[in-house]
Amino acid sequence: MKGFIWATAEDMAKNRGRVLSLYREILRSLNSPKLELSLAARLSKKAGARAIFMLGCEERSIHNIEDLIDTAEYALCHLKEVKIPKHIQ
Repeated sequence: MKGFIWATAEDMAKNRGRVLSLYREILRSLNSPKLELSLAARLSKKAGARAIFMLGCEERSIHNIEDLIDTAEYALCHLKEVKIPKHIQ
């Protein structure tokens, strides 16, 4: 079992750019006309992504920050393939 390793200000600054970039890429991908989503579904997905990243920005555990980045990269990979991962449908 992993213990919590608390992020320092330097760790958080190091990851900030990557997290913001992933967040913007996910929002752009959700706006893609290739995704067959209604306006309501599109807005719902974007609101869900915002909520996850807002909670993630307050995270102080290095492991949880890494998990947020991994999950965002996974979701973005599927969005670029014009698939919506089941956990965000």
